[in-house]
Amino acid sequence: MNTLLCALRSALFVLWLSVTVMPWALAVVLASLFLRSTTIYWMCAGWLRVSIWGARVICGVRHRVQGMEHLPTKADETAAVLLAPKHQSTWETFAFPTLMSHPLAYVFKRELLYIPFFGWAIGRLDMIHIDRSRRAEAWNRVAEQGRELMSRGCWVIMFPEGTRTPRGSQGSYKSGASRLAVTTGTPIVPIAVTSARCWPRKSFLLRPGIVDISIGQPIPSQGREPDELMRQVEAWIEAEMRRLDPEAYPRPTPLAA
Repeated sequence: MNTLLCALRSALFVLWLSVTVMPWALAVVLASLFLRSTTIYWMCAGWLRVSIWGARVICGVRHRVQGMEHLPTKADETAAVLLAPKHQSTWETFAFPTLMSHPLAYVFKRELLYIPFFGWAIGRLDMIHIDRSRRAEAWNRVAEQGRELMSRGCWVIMFPEGTRTPRGSQGSYKSGASRLAVTTGTPIVPIAVTSARCWPRKSFLLRPGIVDISIGQPIPSQGREPDELMRQVEAWIEAEMRRLDPEAYPRPTPLAA
């Protein structure tokens, strides 16, 4: 598909997001005065479904998932896991709440709360927003709230690379997620996502295609060192990324005979 048509469809998608988020966010803020936090969460997930639907219908961005059997079922309300996905795009931040059976608690920078409408809505949710400039305080907040939320059946989700990475690249995997997993004794679930194939970081130019999501088996955290645990998470994710999206990663140059 040519770039001009992609740009037109992407502009229509951004308009779709803007038109739908305003009334939805206002409804969430109003409803939060009367309804339980879990109900408010699923209200917000409803808008995310509308967004993912818009990406598919307007821009041709589809997805397929493998490995859902590695996660606890909806019936197991108290089973906690910590999700550690590859981060390439805005797409997966929108998609994961629509795919998972349990409410998710994202760890995110507090600046997102200042985004009109969108930030107002997520500010009403049980999420963990941190000030990155105060690392010690941020970690204490993550540990305290993460433990409390997981005890209530929420799944905490942290992007180990911290920020979105370009397609075919590998960011620096930080040990915050594995540190929380070890602290709480919670299994950590590595997830590979090829979202930059369709929606690159720092761009609203979406291209049609398929986003692959591969969910790995939970890795036990008890008795582990956070750095060593994160190296295992990193190894699985990066190997899986190269399996799912091999054309994005350069092949090693063969040695001369």
